[in-house]
Amino acid sequence: RLCTSILPRIHHQINKLTLGQLSIERLLHIVDYPQLYSLSLVFCQPEIILNYLIGDTILVRLVNKQITHFNLKTEFRTTELFDRYEPTLFALILSLAKCLTDFTFVQCLRDASTNSLFTLFSTNCVSSTLTKLKIDVNTFDDCLYILDGRFDCLSTLIIDIEKIRPLLSIIDTTKKISKLKYLSLTSISATSYYHEFVPLFRRMSNLEELTLFLFVKRINSTYIDGIHLNDEILVRMPRLNKFTFSITTLVCNRRSHIILPSNDDIQRSFIERRYQQIGSYADDNTMKIRARCHIYSLPYQFHMFHNVTNSFNGGIFNKVRSVIVTDDICPFEHEFFQIISQSFPFLQTLSIQNDEPQKSKKNSITFITFSHLAVLNLELAHIDYVEQFLFERKARLPCLSHLTIQYESLVTITNNFTNDATRYNFTQLKTLVTEKSFVRPENFHSYFPQL
Repeated sequence: RLCTSILPRIHHQINKLTLGQLSIERLLHIVDYPQLYSLSLVFCQPEIILNYLIGDTILVRLVNKQITHFNLKTEFRTTELFDRYEPTLFALILSLAKCLTDFTFVQCLRDASTNSLFTLFSTNCVSSTLTKLKIDVNTFDDCLYILDGRFDCLSTLIIDIEKIRPLLSIIDTTKKISKLKYLSLTSISATSYYHEFVPLFRRMSNLEELTLFLFVKRINSTYIDGIHLNDEILVRMPRLNKFTFSITTLVCNRRSHIILPSNDDIQRSFIERRYQQIGSYADDNTMKIRARCHIYSLPYQFHMFHNVTNSFNGGIFNKVRSVIVTDDICPFEHEFFQIISQSFPFLQTLSIQNDEPQKSKKNSITFITFSHLAVLNLELAHIDYVEQFLFERKARLPCLSHLTIQYESLVTITNNFTNDATRYNFTQLKTLVTEKSFVRPENFHSYFPQL
């Protein structure tokens, strides 16, 4: 009905169009779209899109002469397939698009490839019209390529870097980036090469808005604080009027005795520089070889909140959907998870990384409810936390649909899938991931009715 009755009547009025892979062939070929300027292709395989962008196809004509806003979200790719198709696809779109001003090129899920988008087609990846780019990349090299002048009208860059490693290419890192007004840089993997990209910010003298989400690992050093951010980055940006950030520092001081600042010290480092309201928590036990500090602007603007330790003192974070809690030294007690539940009321994904057993295992009077939690990862968790979350008397997870867990922990906590105390939290479970395959016992399906 859409193709035969509706589209023929309204096709000349359509400005924006979003298509899945199975819809491209049918909906793009049935009518023309003279007013179309924004096209989104979602959950598509790169090799399929490549076929549509070769030859005299309708998609080629649209991208070449009409589309100013192009949003491409490709499906999960293995490293091999990414390396084969993604760089070609990116370069081809840029070479075809003569009117493109706003381009989104992201992957729904990514494998940990270390290859650059630009290595094979560096000279082809240029645009004189692009003003906004949102992109997922594997290397910091890609970020520098994007900012080397090939996109000479670029004013907004939103970039997610898989992992920041040492530079693999020879790239000009001295040229001023004068036209960039807004930069959002996200890299959730820990990097020991923070010093490599600090000079990048010093080249952005006209930047007006900066957003950073980083996890920095420092050896024989101290935490990143307000003084560091001001002296190393912000003082070089005289036009900056908005700074949004979430920065975790993991320090590893094996061979040196460095007195780490307390959380009060961290807060003072921002107050003295007249920052807006700042949240923070810091491990201040100077005897630790490894310690963490998390600093973030308020109100908190990110959907992720990672590296939560026992030093976390709570708050209200309504935008957060994904949390990782981790501690190398101290266990998480029942009260800690009460704070997590209260602080992140719309939490959907939780990962627990702690192999320390709980010290206090007394039955709590009240259970903890995670009303929206759908994805739970207990693969790196001590069995005490498996009990903490899967026993009905300790936690209620009415929406749990995806569980990652060690098989032995699962068998133990469910008493080989017979323990009624854990049945409640499995009623909606649709995906179970363990580190090894196993033969499902006879009562498995009655225990996990949705699997």
